[in-house]
Amino acid sequence: MKMNNCARNKQLKEEIQKLKKDRRAVVLSHYYQRPEIQEVADFVGDSLELSRQAAQTDAEVIVFCGVHFMAESAAILSPDKIVVLPEENAGCPMADMITAIDLQRWKESFPGATVVCYVNTSAEVKAQSDIACTSANAVKVVNALPPAENILFVPDQNLGNYVARQTGRRIHVWEGYCPAHAGLTREEMLAARQEHPGALVLVHPECRPEVVELADRVASTSGILRFARESTAQEFIIGTEAGILYQLSKQCPGKEFYPASPKMICPKMKATTLEKLHRALETCAPRVTVPPDVRERALRSLERMLAII
Repeated sequence: MKMNNCARNKQLKEEIQKLKKDRRAVVLSHYYQRPEIQEVADFVGDSLELSRQAAQTDAEVIVFCGVHFMAESAAILSPDKIVVLPEENAGCPMADMITAIDLQRWKESFPGATVVCYVNTSAEVKAQSDIACTSANAVKVVNALPPAENILFVPDQNLGNYVARQTGRRIHVWEGYCPAHAGLTREEMLAARQEHPGALVLVHPECRPEVVELADRVASTSGILRFARESTAQEFIIGTEAGILYQLSKQCPGKEFYPASPKMICPKMKATTLEKLHRALETCAPRVTVPPDVRERALRSLERMLAII
C-alpha cells in the first residue's frame, strides 16, 4: 500500500533532521522555496545573507535550497566546506543572461568603468566585476563610488535603473531581467489595488519602473518582510515571488497578504523538493565548486561590498 503524501512528507522531514546531524550539515532555504523546504531549513533568508550565516557555522556541509549562483556564493565564502545544490538544474534565468565573456566585451567599450554586479550573477561574472551589491544595499554601494565614476551595472536593468533614479547617477545597465518580477505589469498592480483598496503595496526593485512607482514601499525580499512585520497596517499587496507569502503569514499573524499577480512564481526556485533535499543529504551531491582563481577574484568583489555596508 502506497504511503500518502502527508505521511511521506512527515517521514522525509524526520529523516532530513537525522541526516543533517549525521552529515554535520546546515540546510539553507531562500524565501522563494516551497513552504515544506523552508520548514526543515536551519536558516531561511535572502541569498547572500544565507551564505554569510552558513560561513559562520561549524557545519562541514552546506545544502543550499536555492539556485546555482547562490550555491556558488556559499562556496566562495566557505571554501573549506562541501556545498550541495539539491536540484542541479536550478539556475537563475536573469543570472544566465550575462556571461563572463559578455561582460569582458562590454567593459572594452567603457575603458576604466567600474562594474557593479548584482549578487544574482555567476561566480565568473563576479570575478570580472569590481564590486558586488544586493537589492538591499545597491543604492548605498553606488553612492559610495566616486561621483565621476563611470558605472556599468549587471545584470538586472530594472534594479540598475532604480538605483540610477535613487542616486541621480548615470548608470549603464545590462539588459537582463528577472522573468518573475519583470512579468508583473502596471495593469495587474492597479487591478490588485482596486481589489484591495486598503492594502499597502510592497514591491521588489526588480519589478518594472511603472510598477515600482505605484508602490508604498520598495525593498528587498528581507526588507519587505521586515516592513510588514513592523508596520501597523493590516493588509498588504506583495510584488515579489510568491514564496515569501509563507514567511509573511508565519511572522505576521493576523495580517493579510495578497500576491500582486498569480504569475509571480519562479519555477527554478520551486524545483527543490523534500525528496531531492533528502537525497542531497544522503549523497552530499550534486556538489557546487568554484575554481580557486575565480573564487579569489569573486571574493574581492564581495569583500569590497561588505566593507561599505
